[in-house]
Amino acid sequence: MTIGAGNPAFAAILDAIRSALDIDASAPVRATGAGALPSLFPVSDLAAASVAAAGLALAELVEARFGRRPLPSSRGPSHGVTVDRRLAAFWFARSLHPQGWDLRPLWDPVAGDYRTADGWIRLHTNAPHHRDAALAVLGAPPEREAVAQAVARWRADDLEGAVVAAGGCAAAMRSAAAWAAHPQGEAVAREPLIAWEAGGAGEAGLSGAQGDRPLAGLRVLDLTRVLAGPVATRFLAGFGATVLRLDPPGWEEPGVVPETTLGKACARLDLKDPAGRARFEDLLATADVLVHGYRADALASLGLDTVARARLRPGLIDVGLDAYGWTGPWRARRGFDSLVQMSSGLAEAGMACAGADRPVPLPVQALDHATGYLMAAACLRGLTRRLATGRGCVARLSLARTAALLAAAPAPRPEEQPAAPERADFAEAPEPTGWGPALRLHPPVALDGVPMRWDRPAGPLGAAAPAW
Repeated sequence: MTIGAGNPAFAAILDAIRSALDIDASAPVRATGAGALPSLFPVSDLAAASVAAAGLALAELVEARFGRRPLPSSRGPSHGVTVDRRLAAFWFARSLHPQGWDLRPLWDPVAGDYRTADGWIRLHTNAPHHRDAALAVLGAPPEREAVAQAVARWRADDLEGAVVAAGGCAAAMRSAAAWAAHPQGEAVAREPLIAWEAGGAGEAGLSGAQGDRPLAGLRVLDLTRVLAGPVATRFLAGFGATVLRLDPPGWEEPGVVPETTLGKACARLDLKDPAGRARFEDLLATADVLVHGYRADALASLGLDTVARARLRPGLIDVGLDAYGWTGPWRARRGFDSLVQMSSGLAEAGMACAGADRPVPLPVQALDHATGYLMAAACLRGLTRRLATGRGCVARLSLARTAALLAAAPAPRPEEQPAAPERADFAEAPEPTGWGPALRLHPPVALDGVPMRWDRPAGPLGAAAPAW
């Protein structure tokens, strides 16, 4: 039951997510907040629905653990979950507003869309090794004009293939029809929004949970990078989970780390090093949840496939993310939100609708953020099932499948853009981040008696030891 939304797109997206999570369709949701992000697609409704789904999954876990379902009576008639569409849209952009310091740029200077001999391509060069791969293929220096001239001599598909083969990240712009006919598009269309597998028997966990901190004592091992996985574990940390994020030596995400490390301890560990691998296995053996965002074959190549992980921690809740899906010829391809938008037809549809002369992406990295909240919901549903059955589970999601969910949704209703954030939209006290004070938006979801708050401010990667 959805109350206060008045929007077919919101209802349709939420219904699809409920079905994928096997959440009671009668569980009430109340949507508030006016305005929508400008897009051909219902981006604000995707934001609100994915956040609401995570809230619904948490409400079910609270009921299973404590015998009561949160009812935010202070917000009107009894509603299980209240989601603010306006705040949800803001969180899909950024939740942190520095006070007296500046965020680093989100994009490397070379990253972006380039015209090819027969269309458009996007180069994703934020990671130095990805940038080096693209520049090596192009034979160009790291200067935007030089890159543009080199790209213009290539066909889009040929350049995409060459950059990917060199270990880089690129995506030619395709129409929705071309993606539907592509072998990977066909594979993604056959995949469920969330693919579930039953796990083995193990401890139920949550022994330290409290009514107002339902995830207290829960240990979450986080092997994710920009941006979906960190969104998922940030949500879990907001309700008391102990989140330990592990990154390899040298890895940095300067543009998004202040946004995504809220509530987490961040350590470094080299899984290719025998000592690092042994430490990881010790950590996994004492974890409740593993969230990972490596390519489909990456952990398996280290001898840490699904079977090995379940053997190390019986009853593990194992939630994985892939960019282009878990089946098909691109199942192991590197990818990011902006690339999936190009591949799947979203950017081309935006360009056609706007009558523009270049790709028009979504106004925010909506595939990342939405998939992140779906991953959090999958973790919570896995915990609820483990309480009931004593068994863990495996859940797999992908950015490409979330893109299909958005593309299939009803068109958004005409709305003005959300009013810009005001001081009242932020927490009263500044957050003492590792870079300086900052204002953090109020959470976009509310459950009565279960406040969303974080016990640790955002901080840099590698600042903690790889220990619980």
